[in-house]
Amino acid sequence: MARAIVRGGGVPSGSAGKQGMRRAEARSILYRRVAVIVILAVFLLPLLWLLSTAYKPTRDIFATPPTLLFSPTWSNFTSVFRYFDLPELLWSSIVISLGSTVLSLLLGVPAGYALARAKFRGAVGVAYFFLAIRTVPPVATLIPFYILMRDIGLLGTWWAVILINTSLNCAFVVWMMYAYFRSSPISIEEAALTDGCNDWRTFLTVALPAVVPGIIASAIFCVMFSWNDFLFAMFLTRAETKPISVALLSAYGTKDISWGTLGALAHFSTLPIILMMLFLNRYFVQGLTKGVN
Repeated sequence: MARAIVRGGGVPSGSAGKQGMRRAEARSILYRRVAVIVILAVFLLPLLWLLSTAYKPTRDIFATPPTLLFSPTWSNFTSVFRYFDLPELLWSSIVISLGSTVLSLLLGVPAGYALARAKFRGAVGVAYFFLAIRTVPPVATLIPFYILMRDIGLLGTWWAVILINTSLNCAFVVWMMYAYFRSSPISIEEAALTDGCNDWRTFLTVALPAVVPGIIASAIFCVMFSWNDFLFAMFLTRAETKPISVALLSAYGTKDISWGTLGALAHFSTLPIILMMLFLNRYFVQGLTKGVN
């Protein structure tokens, strides 16, 4: 009788098992968060170092060992506004990025839809061929494209960079939108065709609204690719049309590097992209996680 009472008054084994599972799950979450923090530190520390350099006096930039405590200064930013036409640099970057993005979407979205609804078996291979175009080393296409732009009179203009960025970004958009349209139900489009809609009206009013997250995600990628482009913008533009990514090279002199100026320019080069991601983060995550198989 006493043994039965002792056994009955103990903690049930099921409750102990649940507590053990909770502790194991808590440790797993902790380990994952620590891993994320370490990975973010590895990738963000160089950027944070560069951005903090913009507020350091010259003596602190070259201090040995590096110092974490310093008196902030705005002299590097005043130098940027003194020696650079910052509004013109930013305007060139915006025109090139938005121009190539709009053209890439206008060409890539219908092409991705056509591939997704194609009846032949080789559509998947064609889609991956477009993806392979994006993996071509940019320097391999620079010289032929430079000669082409020179011959048609577009060398030194925004259009030269917009067109070559479009040729690369459009291939990426085709592959992305092919995956999205493949995962989109075709039954709604068939119903619209049955009700009398033609192909273009079905595409614009039925197919496109179903893949808006994918279009936004593709647009964000195109803007980032074009905004961060340096090689094509360096060789295909002139002083009046160069973007801010090329202006960063001006911090490199023949004898030394103006790290303070480089850090100040890096603010204006990275902050627009960061702000764009903060405002469009919800759509970006939806575009990456919804509908892609």
